[in-house]
Amino acid sequence: MTVPTAPTTPTRRRARDLTFLVGLALVALIVLMALVSLVWTPYDATTPDPAARLQSGSAEHPMGTDRFGRDTLTWIMLGARITLLVGVVSVGIAMVIGVPLGVLAGMTRVRWLSGLIMRGNDLLLAFPALLLAIVFSAVFGAGTVPAMIAIGIAAIPAFARVARSGTLQIMSREFVSAARSANRTSLQIALQHVLPNIAGLVIVQASVTFALSVLAEAGLSFLGLGTQPPIPSWGRMLQESQQFLGSRPELAIWPGLFIALAVLGFNLMGDGLRDRLDPTLRGRS
Repeated sequence: MTVPTAPTTPTRRRARDLTFLVGLALVALIVLMALVSLVWTPYDATTPDPAARLQSGSAEHPMGTDRFGRDTLTWIMLGARITLLVGVVSVGIAMVIGVPLGVLAGMTRVRWLSGLIMRGNDLLLAFPALLLAIVFSAVFGAGTVPAMIAIGIAAIPAFARVARSGTLQIMSREFVSAARSANRTSLQIALQHVLPNIAGLVIVQASVTFALSVLAEAGLSFLGLGTQPPIPSWGRMLQESQQFLGSRPELAIWPGLFIALAVLGFNLMGDGLRDRLDPTLRGRS
């Protein structure tokens, strides 16, 4: 029997739509900056200009310049590319590995196999992205690639748990029983029934993980374990601005602001997607 849910009120629907639209707009801003930087930036990011160092915002440099005279707006635009790249690769690694493991754990009738997968998942969950990045940096050297891999591996447990939870719900449905009665293989059931029905959960988790990846990359770059010079990074911009917090706080404000906007945008978009893709929430939120 289905538990009845209260209908969605117009006010709640508008608030839900506004949340999604605000998140989508913030994400679109970051993506637009990254795309524009592929073909145009106000100045060259790697060419210092000692005569223009530590300038405040002006018509020539809307966000000012850093200690080397490099244009802050240019670095913000180029930093968006690294942020999106790290997010896409990290989420891709976590999704490609975590979702199949979660589906397998939810579909298998071998209890020890399901237990083994989830206990391994719990073990991996004990290692945060920062710790993995330190280990990877010690082995492979600091850089964007080791940081992306470390963040991606650290995010695998979240996808595995979401996929397993969704798979267990789908496997109890009548159409799965009918598919088994028709002698469909486990692979066919997974591809035709399970994955399409848990896609919404995975998409929402990807959005949330993207936001966490943005924070993780900024933190790793701030510590010197992520993106290395001369590649622009918002996290390293924060690190380099520390000595000027008293005299030029905007050097830290701008990258910090865009990190916050990126995280907020992906989180709001994830909340909006959850409300749209989860039928139980659509009925009562």
